Amino acid sequence: MAHHEHHPHHEPDTAQAGEVRRARQDDIAELVRLRALLFETLGGEFFNPSPADVDWRDALAEVLAEKLAATDTVRILVVDGDDGLAACGIGTVERWFPGPHNRNGSVGHVIGVVTEPAHRRRGHSRAIMQGLLDWFRERGVSRVDLYASADGEPLYRALGFADHPDPSLYWRP
Repeated sequence: MAHHEHHPHHEPDTAQAGEVRRARQDDIAELVRLRALLFETLGGEFFNPSPADVDWRDALAEVLAEKLAATDTVRILVVDGDDGLAACGIGTVERWFPGPHNRNGSVGHVIGVVTEPAHRRRGHSRAIMQGLLDWFRERGVSRVDLYASADGEPLYRALGFADHPDPSLYWRP
């Protein structure tokens, strides 16, 4: 399918092996597993702090169930593997404050694009990203932000992502 065509069913709920589809409620356990894999890969105290009282996986499953229902502001795309999901990626749209550089205030975010190690180098992340970028265009966003891992950066740059003009800072209470 050409990715520049605009019709409402880019990502069907059913797909052939290796094709991108929209996530369903019954994908939640696999989405949690892939997100845990992402953090193991990133490593370090920031991404893997000491265990807290609440298991973040339970909280994540709850949030995913809620977000899967929010079809206007969240799009979760997956690729099926032989046994479970091979890859996933999440797009969100938020309404920020308009300005001369962001006329409508709509900003997209790409979160948690991850592929199971056995399924890497097959174009799954690229296919998921192209599906998300099509969705962002349909939503009329003026900018899409993401944090790239070293592995993901070449793909994102190839898709047209560039260095952000603002420095990235963070604060934790």
